[in-house]
Amino acid sequence: MAVRVFGCNHIAIEVDDIEKAVEFYTDVFNLELLRDEGEGDAFFKLGEHQFLAVFEVPKVQPDREKHFGIIVRDENQITEVRGKITQKYGLKTKPPFRCDFRASVGESNSSC
Repeated sequence: MAVRVFGCNHIAIEVDDIEKAVEFYTDVFNLELLRDEGEGDAFFKLGEHQFLAVFEVPKVQPDREKHFGIIVRDENQITEVRGKITQKYGLKTKPPFRCDFRASVGESNSSC
């Protein structure tokens, strides 16, 4: 019998400041922080059965290619996210994509 994959269950990232990472992901993406569940130092609900696990480490090792993408509802929400990450958090988007950025909050790469 062949295995049939239904989707991705979770993403795990490393950050060097868990409080800043929690502030960023709850503010920019309005992610629900789950308490006393799952793995990691912070645990966010990403969808019906998906989550983002955030682990605090002493020093994040930068990487050029690792990243994850978050799906938002429409172009208006992409514009809102882009505005927050560039204006409030001072991050630069990485062209040619619509909303890719390298977050100084834990040095994770993200896209939306």
